Amino acid sequence: MRPFTYTRAGDEAEAVRSAAAPGARYLGGGTNLVDLMRGTIERPAALVDVTGLSSGIEERGDGGLLIGAAARNTAVAEHLAVRTRFPVLSRAVLAGASAQIRNMATVGGNILQRTRCAYFHDRVGSRCNKRDPGQGCDAVDGINRTHAVLGASPACVATHPSDLCVALAALDAVVHLRGVRGTRALPLVELHRLPGDRPEVETVLEPGELITAVGLPPPDPGARSAYRKVRDRASFAFALVSVAAVLVVEDGVVRDVRLALGGVAHKPWRASTAEHALRGGPATVRAFRAAAEAELAAATPLRDNGYKVELARRVVTAVLGELAGGDA
Repeated sequence: MRPFTYTRAGDEAEAVRSAAAPGARYLGGGTNLVDLMRGTIERPAALVDVTGLSSGIEERGDGGLLIGAAARNTAVAEHLAVRTRFPVLSRAVLAGASAQIRNMATVGGNILQRTRCAYFHDRVGSRCNKRDPGQGCDAVDGINRTHAVLGASPACVATHPSDLCVALAALDAVVHLRGVRGTRALPLVELHRLPGDRPEVETVLEPGELITAVGLPPPDPGARSAYRKVRDRASFAFALVSVAAVLVVEDGVVRDVRLALGGVAHKPWRASTAEHALRGGPATVRAFRAAAEAELAAATPLRDNGYKVELARRVVTAVLGELAGGDA
């Protein structure tokens, strides 16, 4: 392992200053970064430990939440306000990884975790543009059953692995950031990039910029939400397709809907085409199916993952149907 320095930040300002060093990386729970360091995929010269920073979950006066970036995933899933007001988020967290990993993993680290593509992790035998820019992508013509069907490019077909992010995308979450130029906030759906011809650049974060918190707006009155994850085995497996949905129905009409997909793209995929098709229309299975088909019309499956298109259509239809006709 390459030698590195370790600093435990006392506050956000110190963390940002320390991260200005060449080759510095922020360290949260380490459930992703440490594994990548062991595999020599990540080779930081300095680690800045930010687990002692903002870890609280603050209830806002309007019914929203502000979740510290260092909050552990387990604490988020178990928080009463999350379970009662934002059940889609609690269920998404509980669907991810094992209890031991959830106890260690932080919200900020989960948002920034890197792909679990096997070619990305195979430094010795596989070409990967995300790991080594300009080398090619062996997944395009390789074993690509778990790879992206939306938003991919010839340079990269990897998927984003987070369950948490899919729920946050459907909840209109806002990410709060601090960097050398000050603070800013942006919607979570704008944080991650599609691969294009630069798949190694995964977010719009500036060098050394730190995620400090995630904000959730108050839930809409009458909103129901759900998260469903389809995977190869019942636990400790990444999504083949996942769906996070928030639905408001009044008198049989969809007043509002927010829908995000996981396991299908390089980033948490906000299904804006489906949402537009549904708002103001009937809350029927037929309408849900048509909206899902409209969203997936742009899908470009590879040799082994065409099943994801039909699977996503069915899961979207089923989840929205359950929310429209039963308890969240």
